[in-house]
Amino acid sequence: MKRLLLVEDDQLLAETLRERLEKEGYAVEWVDRAQQAEKRLIEEDFHLVLLDLGLPDGHGFDLAKRLKEIPRQSQTPFLFLTAMNSAEHRLQGYELGAEEFIPKPFHLREVLIRVKHVLDNHLKPQVWAESDLEMHWDALEVRSLRDGQWRREVLQPRDAKLLRLLVDRSPSVVSRDEILNRVWGEEAFPSTRTVDNSMVRLRQALGEPQAGRLKSVRGVGYQFEARPVAVSSDAPHSGATGSSKGESK
Repeated sequence: MKRLLLVEDDQLLAETLRERLEKEGYAVEWVDRAQQAEKRLIEEDFHLVLLDLGLPDGHGFDLAKRLKEIPRQSQTPFLFLTAMNSAEHRLQGYELGAEEFIPKPFHLREVLIRVKHVLDNHLKPQVWAESDLEMHWDALEVRSLRDGQWRREVLQPRDAKLLRLLVDRSPSVVSRDEILNRVWGEEAFPSTRTVDNSMVRLRQALGEPQAGRLKSVRGVGYQFEARPVAVSSDAPHSGATGSSKGESK
């Protein structure tokens, strides 16, 4: 059973959310203070954290930062449920690593759908593989078969995040604006050119002929070419050899 931590100071809303989530088969623990939430995060493992921003004793953004510093929770996904819904708040939330930013008031069914989506994505194996291409998300590596040899490239963190976004959304086209919001947020004043440069590095990392699978859709965004794939929790070619670079070009 998936364990969720709900951090929300509105008692009526929290009780309603907990009831609906529990009906969906989740085990939900509710706290209404940031300090209580941090204590429980240190003590127990959770599969997902649902965070309000305006808490009586702190801010949800600060708690999200702390979440990443707790060893047992460093990989735990989180989403925001909040009435603070300005563009600045959304960008900051995504920059902190939020999987979703759901504005209040919201439809309960929407929350249930997004919770399921986050959990399904997060619990996916960390290796995406087919016969001549592997993506090791946790190691930030791409391994491709070129001229009969496996070659390995280490990606920059944001390049890896962009690649995973495109792979997860394949065959859909992902707009440049969405990529900027989800991968870069506000940092360093990114532009659409930032996305284009990242795509150049990814194509170099994939090499021929795999680079051709990253498609540019004029005036819209980017797409990863869908093919039948096999997903594994283990690296099928863990002994792959070839070039290894600490940074992308």
